Amino acid sequence: MRILAAAVAWAVLFASQAAEPFNGKDLAGWKLKGPEAKSKWKAGKATMDSQENKKFVFAAGEGELVNTEGGGVDIYTEAKWGDAVIEVELMVPKGSNSGVYVMGEYEVQVLDSFGKTKVGPGDIGGLYGAQAPMVNAAKAPGEWQKFVIDFRAPKFDESGKKTANAKFVKVTLNGQVIHENVEMKGVTPGGVTGKEASTGPIMFQGDHGPVSYRNIRVTPVK
Repeated sequence: MRILAAAVAWAVLFASQAAEPFNGKDLAGWKLKGPEAKSKWKAGKATMDSQENKKFVFAAGEGELVNTEGGGVDIYTEAKWGDAVIEVELMVPKGSNSGVYVMGEYEVQVLDSFGKTKVGPGDIGGLYGAQAPMVNAAKAPGEWQKFVIDFRAPKFDESGKKTANAKFVKVTLNGQVIHENVEMKGVTPGGVTGKEASTGPIMFQGDHGPVSYRNIRVTPVK
């Protein structure tokens, strides 16, 4: 009973620390990396266009954070985290391209890689410019997919010197392990600041193609 009670208490504490940075209704709590006039980000619902599978049909409303078309700007959270587990569901139309920037600086690639027999760092789940996923776990365009990213922030001493690299402890895509214990020697180009720090936001790439995100959850790890 003691073990069960302890496990329940830990689970409750862990859950209570989780943050959901997207309220499902609007872009409150988010910033744009670029002019607002160029932004294609909206709250609502996205479905595949039945006439053109490279596009979305967008309906205003609640539930999803949607980059309705390509050529927009990136978007990132006002809140910042360090060591954390990040959960996010995403959907892309055929051929589309986006990215999840952990701490605003380390990209986990989002791409329509469905059906590829060989994948590289630029395919879905790839740590862009660093490492390819172990397997191609991609679903078809128009299907919802899920990342679970267990991440450790870089560490610094009192003088500001880095003492440990950022690390992707484990990344799963659609329930399949695609990375384990991958250290990042530096940031991915195109991030929020281009610099490493002990905390940072979550950024979604919006300057490439249409993409929809939902059920975004960040749980600090202590």
